[in-house]
Amino acid sequence: MKGLLPAATAIGLVVAADRLIKILIERSMSYQETIDLLPFFALFRTHNQGIAFSMLWGLGPLPLIAISLGVIAFVLWLWRSSPADRVVAHLGFALVIGGAVGNLIDRAMYGYVIDYFLFHTPAWSFAVFNLADAAITIGAGLIILDELLVWRRERAIEKAD
Repeated sequence: MKGLLPAATAIGLVVAADRLIKILIERSMSYQETIDLLPFFALFRTHNQGIAFSMLWGLGPLPLIAISLGVIAFVLWLWRSSPADRVVAHLGFALVIGGAVGNLIDRAMYGYVIDYFLFHTPAWSFAVFNLADAAITIGAGLIILDELLVWRRERAIEKAD
């Protein structure tokens, strides 16, 4: 992801896919309706007025919008500060930013984020999330993976010297 075009494309694809799915969910499902797709996976339309796992619920949309903008700015700074050859990290940064923008659009438009993926068993369920959340999580994982690979490479070079 050395250039602006691949980065903007990755961000745009995440935002576009997230918006499209959220629009389809909003138009086709009632609030808190469940559609079981697999014995452990369902679509469940709900609204999250907080951030991850409903943290900061009740704070209101404006502070959460400000936090989202701050996170996006910080990730952009990290991205610009990292060497161009860190392709895995750059893909991670793009996914984090795309997901953050997707959720930011919801927060700005509705005052909450539309969530719809639910993993569950008869006795347990995971937090409901959306494609933007998944992109943020995968992106963060790629950034961590890249850091570990760089650390391992540097350690191997130190041992060779």
